[in-house]
Amino acid sequence: MNYSIIIDELLDTYSEVRYVAIYNQNELNSKQRSSLSDNSSADTDRYEELLVNPVLLTAARQRGNIDCGGLRFIIIAYGNFYQLIKETSFGHVSICLEKRANLTHLPDEIFECLKSKYAELF
Repeated sequence: MNYSIIIDELLDTYSEVRYVAIYNQNELNSKQRSSLSDNSSADTDRYEELLVNPVLLTAARQRGNIDCGGLRFIIIAYGNFYQLIKETSFGHVSICLEKRANLTHLPDEIFECLKSKYAELF
């Protein structure tokens, strides 16, 4: 699967998307929209994808499976942006969103779009 195509499609389709990373089978692919303000560094983004997000997903999934009906996704509200994280079949997808993003509808819209076009990812 060509993750660069998926990443570019998300960046092209959703103006609220600042950054996309797909971590699948120990391979990290990511891209950030050019000319952003208040962005994090590429080094810290890499460690977030390799270390922090897998730990958060594991903890939230295990809690969700006890009596919450599972885990759909995680939203982290950082000071400058939101981070949206969802498990995939062999890793996760991580999407950084502008603070102006509609968190009520946009996460479901993005993931429904991905599932309809790239079902094998999930």
